[in-house]
Amino acid sequence: MSMNRRTFSAAVAAASVAGTLPLAAFAQKKIVLGFAQVGAESEWRTANTESIKSSAQEAGIDLKFSDAQQKQENQIKAIRSYIAQKVDVIAFSPVVETGFENVLREAKAAKIPVVLTDRSVKVKDDSLYVTFMGSDFTEEGRKAGRWLVDKMKDNKGPVNIVELQGTVGSAPAIDRKKGFEEIIKKDPKFKIIRSQTGDFTRAKGKEVMEAFLKADGKNINVLFAHNDDMAIGAIQAIEEAGLKPAKDIIIISIDAVKGAFEAMMAGKLNVSVECSPLLGPQLMSAVKDIVAGKPVPKRIITKEGIFPMEVAAAEFPKRKY
Repeated sequence: MSMNRRTFSAAVAAASVAGTLPLAAFAQKKIVLGFAQVGAESEWRTANTESIKSSAQEAGIDLKFSDAQQKQENQIKAIRSYIAQKVDVIAFSPVVETGFENVLREAKAAKIPVVLTDRSVKVKDDSLYVTFMGSDFTEEGRKAGRWLVDKMKDNKGPVNIVELQGTVGSAPAIDRKKGFEEIIKKDPKFKIIRSQTGDFTRAKGKEVMEAFLKADGKNINVLFAHNDDMAIGAIQAIEEAGLKPAKDIIIISIDAVKGAFEAMMAGKLNVSVECSPLLGPQLMSAVKDIVAGKPVPKRIITKEGIFPMEVAAAEFPKRKY
């Protein structure tokens, strides 16, 4: 007969009261957390993985970690493997929003609680996960939009924008686009003339920006990149086309990783909206609460700022990622 952690805990407590087992026996059983990561597509994700691994170690949690290499089928396979291993809690950062309903039902049937980190899922039944912790991506898009509207307030327009979207179908790509458009559509001078996925990677960001420049060249006034890695790739493409990034083309990106601060200090990136990857401590705290049967909020939002190039040099030494 399989025994989940709560049943095990009750059995230990009962045995201890009966005097047949010391309470220390339960203390020695580590919490087992299965974590299915998206991949290693960016500086942000590397920092996120590091935060989760080091926080698990500090919290004394046994972490089983898998890298989905940005493929949903790999992530689903990893989650099924965690269910088979009867881990205490499953956490994952979904590659895309849809298509997880079945595997989440399997986890629920196995009585294994699920935590979503950084990205959410679209499911009919939100009892399939305990909590979603991470950034408000729509608000990040709005912050980017507000910064641009303020920067261009004296510009009569038109302001032609090209957009490098994140992975198609992923929560940050959908929400950052939505938040940004919500702000800029209030003024008709702002126009998104091209929008394509760069899959959150530097190489793809460069490749897509090259195509944008071939098609529209000097008509491009602004680049909005859904993450810093794509923006850094695009900066290369802009320079190779003989243009000055952050001057000829205003560049806005999201994440605020060290690479973005370096680009800002070099005068090549105008602003980066923060999206903190350091979710490890928050995750381990929630995992402990869930296992202990304590209530956990359904939504845990990370607090974040916005960094224009003017503050980059002063902020850079404080950055942890």
